[in-house]
Amino acid sequence: GANEATQITFNSNVVFGGKSVKAGTYTMFAIPGKTEWTIILNKDLNVWGHYSYKESQDVVRVKAKVSSSMGYIDAFSITFDKDMNLYLGWEYTVVKVDIKG
Repeated sequence: GANEATQITFNSNVVFGGKSVKAGTYTMFAIPGKTEWTIILNKDLNVWGHYSYKESQDVVRVKAKVSSSMGYIDAFSITFDKDMNLYLGWEYTVVKVDIKG
């Protein structure tokens, strides 16, 4: 649903934003800022929004720089490119997290 926390699954160990993450499923949270966002992978699964968020369950927190999109992004969107980089976008804001397998 619209308020269900986003989950991401890695089938093998990865380096997420420069930090090692073991294979598994994680809930992803974002703390947006003007010049950078903090992207969080958390062990709690099947949570509704951020209401039950527990910092003690964080696996990693990474910083991602904010850039501008070439066009307006109407709805918050998450996508990956061919190199497995993660992009989060909304309005004219885009944030990229490098993922290495």
